[in-house]
Amino acid sequence: MTSHDPTPTIAVNVLTSLDQIAQADWDACACPEAADGRANDPFTTWRFLHALEASGSVGRGTGWEPHHLVAEQDGKIIAVAPLYAKGHSQGEYIFDHNWAHAFDQAGGRYYPKLQIAVPFTPATGRRFLVKPGHEVTGLSALVQGAVQFASENGVSSLHATFCTEAEAIAGEQMGLMRRTSQQFHWENNGYADFDGFLSSLSSRKRKAIRKERRTAQEFGGDIRMLTGAQIEPDHWDAFWRFYQDTGARKWATPYLTRAFFEIAHDTLKDDIALVIAERGGTPIAGALNFIGRETLYGRYWGCIEDHPCLHFELCYYQAIDFAIARGLKRVEAGAQGEHKLARGYLPVQTHSLHWIADRGFASAVERYLEEERRAVGEDIEILTAYGPFRKTRRDEQP
Repeated sequence: MTSHDPTPTIAVNVLTSLDQIAQADWDACACPEAADGRANDPFTTWRFLHALEASGSVGRGTGWEPHHLVAEQDGKIIAVAPLYAKGHSQGEYIFDHNWAHAFDQAGGRYYPKLQIAVPFTPATGRRFLVKPGHEVTGLSALVQGAVQFASENGVSSLHATFCTEAEAIAGEQMGLMRRTSQQFHWENNGYADFDGFLSSLSSRKRKAIRKERRTAQEFGGDIRMLTGAQIEPDHWDAFWRFYQDTGARKWATPYLTRAFFEIAHDTLKDDIALVIAERGGTPIAGALNFIGRETLYGRYWGCIEDHPCLHFELCYYQAIDFAIARGLKRVEAGAQGEHKLARGYLPVQTHSLHWIADRGFASAVERYLEEERRAVGEDIEILTAYGPFRKTRRDEQP
């Protein structure tokens, strides 16, 4: 297909596998900053998305079928986007189940739909991956190409989830509908260590967190943070058991296959910070984080033994320790969870873009999104006011 902008002419092609594009060509758009260090986030890199495909975590039968967009100008790739045909709304974390139900009730067919996203990953990052120097034309080509592909294939809708705020604003200007949601992130305000972070909290919250950390340490074992070559195949055997346990509790069937963790060991372990709790030499709980250029991304947690506060320690406090030690600016601890507020994680907006083919239904969704944006903004304002950080001397009184 070809973008509607006649000058210059940009061809937008669809790939059903990342094997159809060279890793260097994809990453030149997805993470050009990695040429002098680490990618802003690992999730849109070729190696991460390819691991999902090669492991069978996405593909035929999963409800996530790759149809990646590649924009070319004068035979050179200038932009790419991870695009999937979806047969359900699982693994997205920007919920549209009510939209699907309403559309089906009205006689429509919501699925399949198209999703520009990183599967199973509620982490903000660029979704329209444009090579530097082609920001305007590349983004326009991807948006127009995605909408044209959706129209030509008769799907109900197109969604770009956990995009950046700048992409959300630009997409809205191009006619897409903008949606805001909420997550909880920890921000590193130049803390020298964990005690420095605690000193910024109210006295009551400091005491509560110190008590939680002491309680967690009483599980009777050791906690280790592993990265890179420190991660061994046996650790993935243990984490697979943890991951299956969490999956069985939350979503019945885990999204990632066992093969994903085997591939991750070979191609992604330098992007990973794996927290393992061991008792008597046996791993009993773990938390999986991915390391970005400025952000630590908390992704998965699981355990085979329940111990008080161990979840908070492994998922939140160990992540803060790691971020401070590495000089990272923030920790994104995944979707949802107002319980994170008391532990120093404050609410922030996340963004997504949406296109719906049926204009009547699109108008109804647009009205809903206006109200939702207002409600999310108010919720963030209220929750921030209830955050754990010191405000006045009165907060320091018992």
